[in-house]
Amino acid sequence: MARQPKQRPPMRLVQQWPISPSATLGSAVRAKGILLEVRARLPFATRKLLDVETGSLVLRVPEDDDYDYHDVVDSVTDTLVGIEDLPVIPREVEDILTITSAERHRWLKDGRLQSAGTRTVKLRGRARKITFHVFEPRHIEDVLDRDMPSLWREQDALAAAENRRRAAGKAALTRAGKLARKKDSASSPEPSDAASPRLKGWEEFDLDGLLR
Repeated sequence: MARQPKQRPPMRLVQQWPISPSATLGSAVRAKGILLEVRARLPFATRKLLDVETGSLVLRVPEDDDYDYHDVVDSVTDTLVGIEDLPVIPREVEDILTITSAERHRWLKDGRLQSAGTRTVKLRGRARKITFHVFEPRHIEDVLDRDMPSLWREQDALAAAENRRRAAGKAALTRAGKLARKKDSASSPEPSDAASPRLKGWEEFDLDGLLR
């Protein structure tokens, strides 16, 4: 028998904080990242009470909970000050710019995407840590506003076509060189007896009759 989904108790809204477009850069993934950043500053027991809904952070608590949560409200309000400058992490960059991981790595390597430094985090439930590049929000906003990914893709396509052309030319030259060497080898005359080196003293050795 299928288990019935657990019913959530009725909730009441305590506070709502709209997140500005300059902070989210139009990305739901970025909004989720801001939520996680704010949650990390809250006591563990209250973190799940804060969520993101249609571009706003909302604090909802059970209706029968009469605690005022002023401390949580103050903490969220303080954390959101200057949230527009929160570094942009890789998955957010990919969502904001609608690019792939391969494109992000390539454009970061050649300097078109400018790193604002690195960040190291420990994966939940694991001992291993990972380090990744983060990006300055205004740089990502500028890249987005100027639609630079489209231009960069065109540049990459032209560069790839040129690389293929050069590789094909190099391969053709290599094949031509091998063919020329084969023709030279085939047309070279076999060495004659006259051209063969003679051993010194061979005539005297033959006259002695030692070969008979």
